[in-house]
Amino acid sequence: MMVGIVGKPNVGKSTFFSAATLAPAEIANYPFTTIKPNRGVGYVRSPCVCREFNVKDNPVNSLCINGMRLIPVELIDCAGLVPGAWQGRGLGNQFLDEIRKADALIHIIDASGATDLEGRVLKPGAHDPLEDVKFLEVEITMWLVNILKRDWAKLARTVESGGKDLLSSLEERLSGLTIKRSHIFEAVRATGLNPEKPASWSEEEFVAFVDNLRQIAKPMLIVANKIDLPHAEENLERLKNLNYMVVPCCAEAELALRRAAEKELISYTPGDCNFKINNPEKLTAAQIKALETIREKILLKYGSTGVQEAINTAFFKLLNMIVVYPVEDIEHLTDHQGRVLPDAYLVPYGTTAREFAYMIHTELGDTFIYAVEAREKKRIGENHVLKDRDVISIVSAKKRA
Repeated sequence: MMVGIVGKPNVGKSTFFSAATLAPAEIANYPFTTIKPNRGVGYVRSPCVCREFNVKDNPVNSLCINGMRLIPVELIDCAGLVPGAWQGRGLGNQFLDEIRKADALIHIIDASGATDLEGRVLKPGAHDPLEDVKFLEVEITMWLVNILKRDWAKLARTVESGGKDLLSSLEERLSGLTIKRSHIFEAVRATGLNPEKPASWSEEEFVAFVDNLRQIAKPMLIVANKIDLPHAEENLERLKNLNYMVVPCCAEAELALRRAAEKELISYTPGDCNFKINNPEKLTAAQIKALETIREKILLKYGSTGVQEAINTAFFKLLNMIVVYPVEDIEHLTDHQGRVLPDAYLVPYGTTAREFAYMIHTELGDTFIYAVEAREKKRIGENHVLKDRDVISIVSAKKRA
C-alpha cells in the first residue's frame, strides 16, 4: 500500500514529506529497494507487543523505540496541484501520473488561508481553505472522467451486447490506477445506476458515478497544516464539518523536532506529545525558546505535531491496515535465529492466516497446515481472520515462521 501526499503549492507539503521521511534510525532488511526522488519511507506507529509479553525484542524490518513499533511505509510526494491540472495545466500530467499509484491520499491544506488556489502568498485569513478541498475533488474526478470517456461508448456497447459485464470491463480499464473490482461495485451500488445499461446513463449520472469511485478508490484525509498561524484554528473547525477526517498539523514543528532528535539534542519519538531536552548547554537561548514554543503551542495544545497522526490515520483508518507479528518459536517469540519479535507486518484488515503465510513466503502459503496464536497458545485454521497486534507462528509441511 502506498499513500500520496497531495496539495497545491506553498502549503507545506514538502515540509510534511521531509518531516515524515526523516528516518529516526537505521533499519536492517530495508523493505523498499528502489525509492525514486519523489518517494520516501515514513513510519506507522503502533504499541509494540514486547511490553505485553514482557520481552526484550530484536526488531529487524522495523524499529521499537520506548515500546512503540515504527513500521516502514511508502509515501509518494505528488507534484503541486493548481486548478485545471486535469487539462494539463501546471504540473498536472505529472501529478496525475503519480496519484494513480496511490491507494489513499493525504491532502495538505494551509489552514491559515495564507495562500490562494495558485499557491500565491496572501495575508492569513485572505483565502478560504475549504475551496482547496473542493477544487482537488474536482481535479481528480475530472481526471478519471477523461480516462473513462475515451472509450466509454464502446465499453457500454460491449456490456449491453453481453460481451462482458461492467465490473469486469472497468476493472480491466482501470487496473493501472490501483482501482479494484470492489471499489467499482461499491460505486455502482452507491449511485443506484443500472450496471447492465451503462449507455443509458446521463452525463450527470456518469460524473456522479466517477465521483463516487474517486471517494472509494482514493480515500482522502485532510491535514490542516500551519495550525500555529492566525485564523488556522477557526478554519480547522470549519474543515471538520466536511465529510473527511481532519488532522491539525504543524509540519515545520515536526521537522524541527526530528532534526533535533537526529542530533541527539532532544529525546523524541515521532508522534509523541512531548520531548526532553538532553543537554541544554549545547543549545542557544533562541533554540531553547523555539523548542519551548513548539511544546506549549503545538504539542500540549493538540497532543502532537500531527504528522505521525496523519500517517497513522491514512494507513490504519483509511486503508484499514493492522499489524501482525510472525514468529517461529511460539514459546520464546523468536525466529530461527533466536531474534525476539523480529518482524512486524502491516496487512489489510480481513487477512486470513493462510493469506498471511503467502505474504511471508509463497512456499509457506502452499504448504500451510495451521497456525498458533501466541496469547492463548491455540491452533487457528487457514481461514481464521487475524486481529491487530496478533503474534502467530505458522506451521507448514516444510517449516515454521
